[in-house]
Amino acid sequence: MYQFNEARTTELLKRLVETPSPSGFTDKVMKVISDEFKDIGVPFKRTNKGAIIATVKGKDDSRHRLLTAHTDTLGAMVKEIKSNGRLKLAMIGGFNWNAVEGEYCHIHTASGSVVRGTILMHQTTVHVYRNSGTAERNADNIEVRIDEKVKNPKETRALGIEVGDFVSFDPRFEVTQSGFIKSRHLDDKASTALLVDLVRSVTENGIELPNTTHFYISNNEEIGYGGNSNVPAETVEYIAVDMGAIGDGQSSDEYTVSICAKDSSGPYHYALTRHLTGLCEKGSIPFKLDIYPYYGSDASAAIRAGFDVKHALFGPGIESSHALERTHVDSLKATAQLLHSYITSDMMD
Repeated sequence: MYQFNEARTTELLKRLVETPSPSGFTDKVMKVISDEFKDIGVPFKRTNKGAIIATVKGKDDSRHRLLTAHTDTLGAMVKEIKSNGRLKLAMIGGFNWNAVEGEYCHIHTASGSVVRGTILMHQTTVHVYRNSGTAERNADNIEVRIDEKVKNPKETRALGIEVGDFVSFDPRFEVTQSGFIKSRHLDDKASTALLVDLVRSVTENGIELPNTTHFYISNNEEIGYGGNSNVPAETVEYIAVDMGAIGDGQSSDEYTVSICAKDSSGPYHYALTRHLTGLCEKGSIPFKLDIYPYYGSDASAAIRAGFDVKHALFGPGIESSHALERTHVDSLKATAQLLHSYITSDMMD
């Protein structure tokens, strides 16, 4: 009987979210992943784009499965050094500026130094700006207040800061006594932690899988193309393990595994999706079947790239996606149970 290791998964998740990794700046977090796979003793390879693919050989080596999660996150880059020495930003990934207003951040310079700052509206001071509450939250009004004595571009550049430097947001990771996990970047580091611990569990317990299975940790999903290359030719089934979207009209919640039937890319493979719901019903795994209206995954990116695979999507339910996210350990547990049930199940004909 599979037992979800909550403490081990949560500890890894904390390390992952506290390692800055906006899309395009993922070397450090991918080293965390490679160190984990080295410790497990599973063979893996790196792609030219920086992703990592670990492989567990199964009884049938002619038809493969692939499961993917991504470590890259939302973030920003320095667009301009303003006349007052503060920074104008360009988004990485899709979020709303109000989701990061007031957040502490790191500015990662080309020299390797890190400078602290705070993301604020230019018109934040209510005692000066009459429109501080009504001014549009956009790239023209949002700026980074640097935590150094700078008043002009020359002084800012003296810190090593330049256009093109990456900016990462503080995650604020917290686990409550009631079992909630609150943090930025649970999308998709929660799923990444689950996949890595799944590989560890399979290896530790000497579980022989029915099919050779690849565990693809991608690093460009937030910008649309994390898992659309390096898919082994033998792959028949491709599973994206990514967050379930919660909100009005949605079935997903923070306590079950969310299985996506359709997102903005179109329907997922019907028979494979029904195979997943059948595993949940058979194993008494709490799940919700859902449609995500404004969403795309590495599985849909692989389909668009032309890979001939059956694709599906499931993962933990994440509240307030692309903002101050939250899930519950119950959702992690349900997702872990479905992951184990899936990779040990017989492949569909």
